[in-house]
Formats: sequence, structure tokens, C-alpha cells
Amino acid sequence: MQDTSAPITHRRVLKIAVPIVLSNATVPILGAVDTGVVGQMGEAAPIGAVGIGAVILSTVYWIFGFLRMGTTGMAAQARGAGDTVETRALLMRGLILGGAAGLFFILAQVAVFAGAFALSPASPEVEALTRSYLEIRIWGAPATIALYAVTGWLIAVERTRGVFILQVWMNGLNIGLDLWFVLGLGWGVEGVAIATLIAEWTGLALGLWLCRDGFADGIWRDWARVFDAARLRRMLQVNGDIMLRSVLLTGSFTTFLFVGSDLGDVNLAANQVLLQFLEITAFALDGFAFSAEALVGGAVGARDRYQVRRASVMASQWGVGGALLLAAVFFAAGPALIDLMSTSPQVREAGREYLFWAAIAPVIGVASWMFDGIYIGATWTRAMRNAMIQSVAIYVVALFMLVPVFGNHGLWAALMVLNIARGVTMGWRYPKLEAQVA
Repeated sequence: MQDTSAPITHRRVLKIAVPIVLSNATVPILGAVDTGVVGQMGEAAPIGAVGIGAVILSTVYWIFGFLRMGTTGMAAQARGAGDTVETRALLMRGLILGGAAGLFFILAQVAVFAGAFALSPASPEVEALTRSYLEIRIWGAPATIALYAVTGWLIAVERTRGVFILQVWMNGLNIGLDLWFVLGLGWGVEGVAIATLIAEWTGLALGLWLCRDGFADGIWRDWARVFDAARLRRMLQVNGDIMLRSVLLTGSFTTFLFVGSDLGDVNLAANQVLLQFLEITAFALDGFAFSAEALVGGAVGARDRYQVRRASVMASQWGVGGALLLAAVFFAAGPALIDLMSTSPQVREAGREYLFWAAIAPVIGVASWMFDGIYIGATWTRAMRNAMIQSVAIYVVALFMLVPVFGNHGLWAALMVLNIARGVTMGWRYPKLEAQVA
């Protein structure tokens, strides 16, 4: 485990960031294999069922994505302060919260699935297959949500190599079982679900082993500390702020898609293709934002203002470098990537027309990504939430002003305004963050 008193260097930043970037690279592979194996069944319904089922569960689980970020920030601060008991207590709180949330979804599955199908109706055949998929996958809810806490804790203690190992294990096992259960045993959609369920629970077991330092000496069984009312309230406040911020951010992208749908099918399809560039950007820059979370959190816990600035600057330097590299790649390879994702001549032409916006997005948005990591590490989540509220308000105004005049170009410009506003509103608050570290 990295010594928190060690100097913050570029090597230390990269030691945290690189495993996260590599870990994220494995995520889209699993989705492609899930789709590919059921596609070998020669029917459309199984593909639709796996796709809809995965979206429903990822949306449900996403609600608890705050558990990853909140655990990282608070555990990094406790570790920076040399509070071993609290560092381990935070792992236990996260595991208990994740397990309880997963149990709730198991008990409430009928209502959850009914609501999901009401919002996203499908054909009777697809719905029946999706229900079979969901009724198996839902039993992995406690493991999946608890893994948010595991991942957050590993990042906080700068063991992101463990996150990479965990991701490779889960996705690799899932892919292998997919091939065996579906293509070998002919289990179809249920086989995909069982493969994922096994991967989730074995992933949690591996994650707990990777966090074994957190269970040393029996300190983690300090139940008075784990269930301390003041610390639980602090945890809920931090996580609540992060959840609201995430809801607003997701709502902004959903609004982007909805407004785009009024601009014609071709523009909608082109926007969907170009949004994949933004997803690639998020996966790539996550590693540097996570470095900021861990290092800034440790420095805040140690009450070291100089190290807070050093961690913020060093992680951000790599983030900016990564953003410039991505922009160059998108400008150079963007047309080829668009052609790879769509065979429609109209969509390809529209994609090229709006490629400029997706290519500059990494540079425009890098400040917002990096400040997110800095603020999460410092657990300045209320300020981050307020900055997001202000930014979304500016975004809405930009939509009303730009889209009627410039159409789809105006829509993309409004999205860039959102990211600029996020960077500016958090950057404006940053000096106060530093000033409060003493």
C-alpha cells in the first residue's frame, strides 16, 4: 500500500491512472460479446432482450454509483489523516449499504421490472425473454452494488492495479461462461444472465480478498465506529450530493438526445454515433480524475494545502495531455470511426459535419472532469452539486438560444457550454477549497 506521506510525483499519478484506463478498456468488450453470442441464435428477440435487460439493471445500479465516489473521497481523507480505524470502517459501511440496497432490489423486483417495462415497452416475446434474464441477474444486485464500495476503497488506498485485476477477472470469466453456456450448452438468454451472475459474485469475493488489508487485526469489527451516527450522516450527505449531481448530469445528456430527436432521424443517429467519442473520452480521462480523487483526498486528510495543489496540478497536467491526444485522434481518425459505426451514407455525412464538436469535446471538458475528481477527493460535494445546478441552468438557456438558430450545431454548442460552465463554476470555487485546508 502506498505511503500517504510519500511525495506526489508524476509516477505516482500514473501508477493510479494507468490501471483505471486499462480497466475501462475492457468494459465495451463484454457488451459486444454478450450481443454476439446471443446473435448466434439467429433470432432478433434474444438480442433485444439482453440489451433491454442490461440497460434496465445498469440504470437501477447506477443510482448507487455515488457509493464508489463517496467511498473514495472519504477513505482517502481518513487514510491521509492516519485514521486506520475510520478507513476500515468506511469499507464496512459501503459494503453494508451496498448489500442492503441489493437486497431491497431483490425484494422489490416485481415493482422495479413493472415500472421499467411501462417506461420501455417491448414485444411480448422480447419482454418474456427480458423477464427471464432479469429474474436471474437481480440476484447479483447485492454483489454488484457492494463492488462500488470495494472499487472506491481500492482507489482511495491507491491500489488501482487491484481494480484492473478485478475488472479483467469479471469480464474475462463472464465472456468465457457466455461462450460455454450459450454456444456450448444452448442456454440462450438465461445462459448470458447466469454467466454475469457468477461473474458478479466471484468478483465480489475477489474484491474482498483484494481489500484484505481492510480486514486486518479485527479493527473493521468496531461496530460502534461503523454505525456512528455523525459519520453515517456525513456519509449520507456526501453521497446524496453526488447522486443529485449525477442525476443532473445524466439528465443533461438525456435532454441532448431528446432535443436531437426533434432535428430529424439522421441528426439523431449521427449524434448517437458521436456521443461514443465522448464515452471514449470519459473512459480515458477517468484514470487521471481518479488519481486526483485519491491524492487530493489524502492531502486533505493530512491537512497539507501544498500537497492538495500539487496533486490537483499534476493530475490535471496528465488530464490535459490526454485530452489533447484524444482530440488529435478524433480529428484524424474520426471519419473512419464514423464509417465503422454506421453504414448509412446520410449518417456518415452528418457525422462528418458535426465531428468538430465531438473532437474538441475532450479539450473543452477536461477541466470539468478533473475538478470533479478534485472535489470528490476533498469531499466538497455540496459545492460540486451547486456548481452542477448553476451549469445546468446555463445549459438550458443555451439550448433555448442556440438550437432554434443553429439547429444541430447549436445543440452541440450548448453541450460544450455545459462543460465550460462546469469547469468555470468549479474553478471559481477552487481557491476557497484550498484555503480551507490548514
